[in-house]
Amino acid sequence: MAAIAAGRRHSVGRRSDGGVIAAGHGAAGECDVHEWRDVIAVAAGNVHTAANTGRSHTVGLRVDGTVVATGWNGDGQCEVRDWSDITAISAGWRRTLGIRVNGTVVFAGRNVEQQCEVGDWREIVALGCGDWHSVGVRADGTAVAVGNNRGGQCNVGEWRGLADITAGYLHTVGLRADGTVVAAGRRASGARAVDEWADITSVAAGSYHTVGLLASGRVLAVGDNTQGQCDVRGWHDIVAIAAGSTHTLGLHVDGTVVAAGNGADGQCDVDRWQSVQSPG
Repeated sequence: MAAIAAGRRHSVGRRSDGGVIAAGHGAAGECDVHEWRDVIAVAAGNVHTAANTGRSHTVGLRVDGTVVATGWNGDGQCEVRDWSDITAISAGWRRTLGIRVNGTVVFAGRNVEQQCEVGDWREIVALGCGDWHSVGVRADGTAVAVGNNRGGQCNVGEWRGLADITAGYLHTVGLRADGTVVAAGRRASGARAVDEWADITSVAAGSYHTVGLLASGRVLAVGDNTQGQCDVRGWHDIVAIAAGSTHTLGLHVDGTVVAAGNGADGQCDVDRWQSVQSPG
């Protein structure tokens, strides 16, 4: 369950009391989360293009399996009020996905690139949303992907032994149960350079970078670093990570949060956050 989430211009955290905190650009209402209660996971819509910087949304999963959303709703990505029996959520550009208790997937939002063609997915245990593609992990450790594949980001059919998955703009990253990592998609940014990673417990994909959490509590990052989003080498005692378009978040074991990268809209102003906590 995600305790922290990062969009293009905002960051979100789940507090230990089930409340939610946000920082950054909130013109579309994506930071209007302060009245949320009983939340066990958060997700933030992301987009790599500057042309859509004002179009983002935030999603929360409640303990009772219902879902709440706020922010830009131009494609209906916040139309989740009727969802129930949800166990996990993921948010991408103009869409929201949720896993039901029975392993099927529900969606709301944009489907122009067929990124919401998830109606036949079964036994799904993990989800990821890129800009234009959606990915999932089945209970047997295999992967499924739909949507735009112009960078090869949906070429995940041969992956095995997966425990989790994440998606960026034109790349997809899978975490194997043995702590190794596999990636597909465009190579140009360097975000696929994860072949030598080991002892990884969590992965997160930004638009052009990839972040990995080591079992030791240290953090690795590869890919585009023009905004300093990969400057995580000094982080320690981290228990959760999140990657926005050009910034990265890390949750300390003590409930505080650190950030690296583009903070032009206040999305990295998390140094005063406290009691942010992952459930379980």
